[in-house]
Amino acid sequence: INCVFSISLFSCPAFCRGRVVRVPKGPLIRVVGTEVVIPCSVSDYDGPSEQNFDWEFSRETDFLRIVSTWDSTFTSEEYQTRVGHGDIKLRRSSNDAVELVIRNIQPTDQGRYKCSTPSTDATVQGNYDAEVQVKVISDGLSVSGSKARSSASLRLSEGDSFKLRCSAITTSPEHTHLHVTWQIKSGSTWRDILSLTHEGKFHPGPGYEERYRNGDIRLDTGANDTYRLSVSQASSVDAGAYRCLVSEWVRGEDSSWQKIQEKNVEIASVAIQRTALDVVISTSNVSVTERDSLDLTCNITTDRSGIFQAEVTWYFSVSPDDTLSDAQVLLSMDRDSVVSDSTLISLSHVDRNSYRLLVRDVDVEDSGYYFCQAAVWIPLHNGSWHKVVERTSAPVSVAVTALEPDYEVFLNVSKTPKFSDDPTELNCRITNVQDTEANIRFTVSWYYRQRLRSDDVVAEELLATMDADWTLLLGDRSRERAQNGEIIFSKKAADTFSLRIQWTSESDRGDYFCVISAWSRHRNNSWVKSKDVTSASVSIFWATQDYTLTVEAVKLKPFFVAGHTFEMTCKVSSKNIKTPRYSVLITAEKPLTDQSNPNGTTRIISLNQDSVVRLEDWTDQTRVDGVVLEKVQENEFRYRMYQTQISDAGLYRCVVTAWSPGGGGMWREAVNGLSNPIQIDFQMSGPVFNVTVHSDSPTIYQGELADLLCIVTTEGMALEPDDMSFDVSWFAVRSFALDREPVLLASLDRRGIVTQSRRNGSSDLSLERISPLEFRLRVHGCEDHDFGNHYCVVTPWVRSATGVWQREPDIKAKPIFLSVKMDVLNAFKYPLLIGIGLATVIGLLSCLIGYCSSRWCCKKEVQETRRERRRLMSMEMD
Repeated sequence: INCVFSISLFSCPAFCRGRVVRVPKGPLIRVVGTEVVIPCSVSDYDGPSEQNFDWEFSRETDFLRIVSTWDSTFTSEEYQTRVGHGDIKLRRSSNDAVELVIRNIQPTDQGRYKCSTPSTDATVQGNYDAEVQVKVISDGLSVSGSKARSSASLRLSEGDSFKLRCSAITTSPEHTHLHVTWQIKSGSTWRDILSLTHEGKFHPGPGYEERYRNGDIRLDTGANDTYRLSVSQASSVDAGAYRCLVSEWVRGEDSSWQKIQEKNVEIASVAIQRTALDVVISTSNVSVTERDSLDLTCNITTDRSGIFQAEVTWYFSVSPDDTLSDAQVLLSMDRDSVVSDSTLISLSHVDRNSYRLLVRDVDVEDSGYYFCQAAVWIPLHNGSWHKVVERTSAPVSVAVTALEPDYEVFLNVSKTPKFSDDPTELNCRITNVQDTEANIRFTVSWYYRQRLRSDDVVAEELLATMDADWTLLLGDRSRERAQNGEIIFSKKAADTFSLRIQWTSESDRGDYFCVISAWSRHRNNSWVKSKDVTSASVSIFWATQDYTLTVEAVKLKPFFVAGHTFEMTCKVSSKNIKTPRYSVLITAEKPLTDQSNPNGTTRIISLNQDSVVRLEDWTDQTRVDGVVLEKVQENEFRYRMYQTQISDAGLYRCVVTAWSPGGGGMWREAVNGLSNPIQIDFQMSGPVFNVTVHSDSPTIYQGELADLLCIVTTEGMALEPDDMSFDVSWFAVRSFALDREPVLLASLDRRGIVTQSRRNGSSDLSLERISPLEFRLRVHGCEDHDFGNHYCVVTPWVRSATGVWQREPDIKAKPIFLSVKMDVLNAFKYPLLIGIGLATVIGLLSCLIGYCSSRWCCKKEVQETRRERRRLMSMEMD
């Protein structure tokens, strides 16, 4: 109760406050003939959001009605003409604010202005009008320019300085301040250059901050109320019309500044003539031989008269499109004729307008594009120098011809293969070497091209190459074999390079050639390729015959029954294969009804060329030793399968691969062969099994027990219960339709071992055998995620007359849908009770807050008759 009482006391002032009408704090000082704007706003009111306003004027005691936002007949006769002409009007800025606008204010307009708002409140609270005093003073501001005619139009050269003057004075009876701004007109808009504000502060315009800090732009005051603009180092951006803009400011009662009027005068028009500069290299494209000198001259011409100095810089770039930031600076001469230091390059001042660049002992790396950049500097009054213009010449192409060595290349085959796996050796020799220096070295690159019977063009493949420091770089074709030592690249002598293939294969047959590269040492000790010479190609080829492989499978026992041993042999014969060895793989093609292998083909067991046996897809743990594959002779292999099952029915084949000895003791695959199929078929004379799923209550509520029965029935030959056994697995599909992957719930093997899958919910499962042919699945404490289609999969096992257990094909039951419902009454009982209790408490609390507010929040009733000024509204809006 105390908490509610406190809240009510703090809330009471927010409900009890009334409206507030505000106008600026006066007096407002305005200049005769200017436009006056007086704002008025209202806040904290009741009623419609859009409020109405009345404006009245009084010189002494009585008020005259000026204008109203809601009543067109409100205006007094004295103001009807000015309001009708628009000299006096109201301008609404928002729903709760308006502005009284008076154009060409006169001394007779001096007096008190009152803004009133009609009442739309239920109670009288706050103020409904506010007054402001307006004082009208005479216009005492005069602005003028220089009287000299020469200052009206100035023609200057780039880099010159100029000054402009304007005079501004005020004789206002009030204490006013002047704000002077120099402006320039570029295009159709005026931009601020520099201002002296009414507070006595200098303020540069946008883009002139840096020039103001450097002193290039100044605003000085002088005698007779003059304001002088000084501009030094004039550029093209300073061309245009200049004016002096002066505004008069007065400080109000609230210490804020108010601008009461503004005047301007155009002072002068300034034209800036740019300095002309032409930079040209005297020669065009140049071709120079290596080790000679390169001589280039840069000529500059300018229309600049008087004292100036030139600065010249030479640049070099590889591409003609490179910018100055990408180019390399060769040499530079500043305006004091000081040249930067260089050993092989010199820059000299031939005459006033010519600058010579000399590059001695040129190299191939000096080929490229040369250009020079010149700049003109002029002295300033303070002794510093200013750059007025800068130009760059067109690039000149310089080609340096290398001194290439003269030599020939010869390729021969020192070892030719006659059969596969024989060695091959090629020698690439440099001959007839002439005019070579000590700064020349040779490297080799080896290439291979495949031979085709047709005329198709085949691109060569890089086998290996050497860079300038004789580092060997391998190609994709030879990388692995070279790392294994099958291919050897070597340098036998200073003029001979060798390629050796230790064991040549059929894929190595083709054409080979080499390329000898000459490298030259440059001034910076780097090596640059100067010449390539390609040898004639040689062919590596020998006649071969196609490999042949024949595989025959034979079943040793023409007839057998389930539980007996299946046995077959595979005989292999081959041609054109040198000392072959064989690897054997036994495969079985099962019927498509086999669930363990839906693709139909199973890899059972394999024997590689080194007689190592490996089980492939044989995963029956009870028959790990049930299959055997052995080598009877060099070309004969025998496969046995012990205690055959009915599920072993299918077609069996031998897949044989012939291997030929390769290089380095490795075996390489020659050819593959597939035998004829051998069929295993059993006469089905046993019982036929069927499986169904049953539930007495397929629809249950959450938390109840669900019982599902998997029932096996037999047809045909009757069997004793001890001769039958079953593997049972339960699955669920969590959807109304069978469009999702089934989830394994639990399984029971024929030995009675139960395996459950991992569950996320709180429900539990149990699986048990309740009779020889019935298996029950129970779901304890069912949850909503236990719904879905449930079915069982049964794998029958039958004991034959010989006592061997035979596995029958899997049988899948038709699914049954288990529906789990929710007990609505129990689910919503407690939430309903909690909701009713909370609603009762909140209602009592609301009544208590209302009682406190009505008792302590005092209201003043309206005692006077309220004047209703609302307009009628249409029925549609009602």
